[in-house]
Order: sequence, then structure tokens, then C-alpha cells
Amino acid sequence: MFKLFSKSKSSNPGFEALKTDMHSHLLPGIDDGAQDISTSVQLIKGMKEAGYSKLITTPHIMWDMYQNTRDIILSTLDEMRDVLKEQEVDIDLHAAAEYFLDDYVMGLLKKKEPLLTFGDKMVLSEFSMASPPIDLKEILFEMQMQDYQPVIAHPERYIYLEHNKEFYDELKDAGYLFQLNILSFAGVYGRSVSDLAHHLLKKGYYDFIGTDLHNVRHLKALQDSSVAGQLNKLLTTGKIRNLEL
Repeated sequence: MFKLFSKSKSSNPGFEALKTDMHSHLLPGIDDGAQDISTSVQLIKGMKEAGYSKLITTPHIMWDMYQNTRDIILSTLDEMRDVLKEQEVDIDLHAAAEYFLDDYVMGLLKKKEPLLTFGDKMVLSEFSMASPPIDLKEILFEMQMQDYQPVIAHPERYIYLEHNKEFYDELKDAGYLFQLNILSFAGVYGRSVSDLAHHLLKKGYYDFIGTDLHNVRHLKALQDSSVAGQLNKLLTTGKIRNLEL
């Protein structure tokens, strides 16, 4: 049996306190996360060993690369739940989606197609890591007009904003929530991302913590001491809302 976290250093106690991970790629074969059922099971068992009791996995909906739909994601979720039940893996598994904000998503909104959400109509949203799309605020505003609450995925990963940090202020002032990739503190994405994460942490801008887990390498990185330190620091702020999910 796969065992990454030993009982002696089981898991980071912060993960047990956080209880819920709301950003990961654990459903098999539908995006750049787990590529097959066995890997999905391995990652989910690893998350449970780390201390999580509820997982809201969020496959990409990025139409140029991953043409997932609500039905594809929910049917794959049902299949994965059946597998976990057969293998007696006791964890609360749900699914939303990570929407790449583009013309396809605007089309869904214009047609009033229901989006996959978590919590109270929250929509995990990402955008280009090369430059912000010119219609980004228009799409986010349309979400708000339809009573969705946009949650900006891993804002620290948009490193082109390191010289335009006021853009983060504009997003927060508009009422959008921010989700931290906790592995940003483990150096998984590089120094610039880590620096931006510390900047946003100091500003008190983070509302949710997610792993954005894709693979075993990410699972191992959860054991990094910097992750434990920052996670427990964030939990003491009283601003992190994972427990509401």
C-alpha cells in the first residue's frame, strides 16, 4: 500500500485543522493531473494520510486543451467514488472545476449554463500566466451579476504582476476572493512565485488554501517544513475559509 506520511511525522497537523482541500486535479484522465485510476487512488490516499478529510477536486475547463464539461466531470466523479468505496478509502470526495477565463466561459455565462461551484456558489477561476486577458474583468463581473462568487486561483503564480501589484488591489476591491497554492511556499513554482505569495500573505488577501495537487511530486512537497510553517501561520489569522466548505 502506498504510504508517504509515516505515523511519527504524519502529517502536518495544519492539514487536519484545515480539513478540506478545494483545489486539486485528482480525477483520472481528464486533464493534466492523475492520468489513470490507480494514480487517482494513490493521490487520494496520500491526501488522507496528510490529514485531509474532504477533497473538492477541480479539473481544468480550458477549452483549447481540456474540453471538460459539467457532465464529464460529474460522471467521472461518480466513477471515482465507486472505486474508493470498493477499495474502502473513506474520504469525502466532491468536484467543482477550475475555469480558464476565456471566450468559452463567457459563452457559458451568456447562455446561463450552470457552472460547477463549491461552497456558496463559488467558482474557481484562473487566467493566462503570460498576460491578463483584456476582458478578464468583464468575465468576472458577469459571474458576479449571475450571483456567482469568483475565487481567483493561485494569484501568486501570475508573476507578470510582480511589477503591477496594484492589480491585486483592484481584484480584491471588486470583491473577488483569493486562493493560495500552499506549495508556493515550498519552491515548487520558483522564487518569484514564492515572493508574490509572501506579499499577498502580508496584505491579508488569502481566503482559501489549496494544494493544486497534480502528482506524487506535489504530494511529497506537502512535507516541506516551509509549508507547515506558513500553513499554521495562515490558520491563526482567522481569515481562511476552508472550514466553511
